[in-house]
Amino acid sequence: MFRHTLRAAAAAAALCPTLASAQHHPPVSAQKPSPTPDPGPGDADPMDHRAMDHHALGHAGTTPDASGTSHDHAGMDDMVPALTAPTRWRDASDAALAHAPEGAAMPGMTMGTAAGWYTPGSGTARNPAGEGPMRGAMLHVGDWMLMAHGYAWTMVTDQGGPRGGDGAYVQSMAMIMADNDLTDRVHLQLRGMGSLEPAMGARGYPNLLATGETANGRALVDRQHPHDLFMELAARLDYRLGGDTSLFVYAAPVGEPALGPSAFMHRGSARYLPMSPITHHWFDSTHITYGVLTAGVSAPKVQLEGSWFKGREPDERRWGFDPVRLDSWSVRGTWTPSPYVALQVSHGRLKEPEALHPGEDEDRTTASVQYARAGLATTLAWSRKDRQPGEVLDAFLAEATYELTPRHAVFARVENVANDELFPDHDDSLHDRRFRVTKAEAGYAYRLPIVGPLGVALGGTVAAYAKPAALDAVYGDSPVSWTLFAKFAVGL
Repeated sequence: MFRHTLRAAAAAAALCPTLASAQHHPPVSAQKPSPTPDPGPGDADPMDHRAMDHHALGHAGTTPDASGTSHDHAGMDDMVPALTAPTRWRDASDAALAHAPEGAAMPGMTMGTAAGWYTPGSGTARNPAGEGPMRGAMLHVGDWMLMAHGYAWTMVTDQGGPRGGDGAYVQSMAMIMADNDLTDRVHLQLRGMGSLEPAMGARGYPNLLATGETANGRALVDRQHPHDLFMELAARLDYRLGGDTSLFVYAAPVGEPALGPSAFMHRGSARYLPMSPITHHWFDSTHITYGVLTAGVSAPKVQLEGSWFKGREPDERRWGFDPVRLDSWSVRGTWTPSPYVALQVSHGRLKEPEALHPGEDEDRTTASVQYARAGLATTLAWSRKDRQPGEVLDAFLAEATYELTPRHAVFARVENVANDELFPDHDDSLHDRRFRVTKAEAGYAYRLPIVGPLGVALGGTVAAYAKPAALDAVYGDSPVSWTLFAKFAVGL
C-alpha cells in the first residue's frame, strides 16, 4: 500500500507548483469585457468608473485588497462592466472574500453570463454567490481568461472497528478553465480537470461504510475508489437572449450531467472535509461521466436544464478513457432566490450504473439547499435511488464549513443512508440486506499562505457511527475513526 502512496505523493508534488506558476495579474484594463446586459428593474444607470469601488463589478471582480489600500479606477473608463447584479447581491460575494486567505480568490473568477448572481459549481451546477468567487490563479492570454485551481491532499487515517483500514494516501485534483466572449452575445468556456489518484491503486483508500464501484472485479466496501485521470473535458457555449437570460449547451466526452447538487469537492461546505461522503453514490456519483450533452436556459434566479449521458459509472481502469455512450437522461431546476441560497431539484434515469448489477437501471431523485454567508457554507440534501428492479434507498446529508478567520476553519458532516451493499458476498447471511447507517464527522483546519494563491490547510477530523445492532459483530460496538491531513491548494 505504501508503495502506491509514495507514487501518488511524488506525482502530486508536481501539481501545486505547476499551477502556482500560472498566477499573473495583468492591469485591469487588459481584462476582456463580458457582454453588457440590458438594464433590468432596479439596476443602476451606467456608472462613472472614476468613482467606482469593488462593488461595482458584477462578475466577482470584487476582491478586497487585503492590505486595505485603495485602488485607482481612473483608467478604467474603457472597461465595460460585466453582467451587473444589484448591490445587495454583489455584497454577498464580497463578504465571503473577507474570510478567504490572502491571494486565494482572484478577480474575475466567476466568469460567464449573469455571474454576479451565483457562483458556478461543478459541471453546470450553481452554488450560492455567498461562497464567493472560485479560488485559484488567473492569467490573461490574448482574448482568453484562464483560471487554474487544484490541490494535493496528503492524509493519514485510521478507520475504526474490525472492518476499518488504515494508511497514508494522497488525493489530488487539477482544474483549468478558459473563457472568451466570441461575440457580444456568445460566450465560450472550456474546462479540463484531472487527478493523479489512480496512483493510489485500484482499491483507493479506507472509508468506513462507504460503498460503490469495483477493484479487481470485486465490489469496493468500506473504501473510497480513486477518481479517474480524466475527470472533465468539456465545452460550454452560452448565447445571450437579452438582459441576463441565455441559452446554453454543455458538451463533454467526460463531464457531469444535470443531476444532483454540485459535487462534493466543489462545494464550499465540504472545502476541508478530507473524506468523500459515504453518500457519494447517492448524490454525485455521476460527476465523472463518459459522455454528457446538456442544454438549458439560464437566468439570474433560475436555471432549467436537461442532460443526455452515459449511465454506467467509470470502470476500474482509472488511467484510461472509457467508451463514450449516451443512454441515460436527467432534468434539473435550480433556484437562487437570494445571493445566499441555491436550491435544486433533479431527477434522472440511469441505465445500468453498476458494473456488478447488469440489467438493473436506477431512477434517482435529489433535492438540496445550499446556504453561504460571511464565511459559513452549508448544504442540506436528500437523494432517493429507486432501482429497476430492486430496492428503494434514501440518503440524507448535512455538512457545513465555517471559516472563522483567514486562518481558522471548523467543519462537520452528518450522513444517514439506507445501504444494501455492505455485504457483497452471496454466501454471507447478511448479503443484500438493507441497513440504515449514520456517520458524523467533525474537524478543524489551520490555513497558511505559501506564495500567491498557493496555501496549505493543516487539520484533522474525528468520526463516529450509528448502526443497527445486527452489524455490531462485524463493525464493532462503537467504531471511531480519525484522519490527519495537509491540503496544499492553489486557491485554498
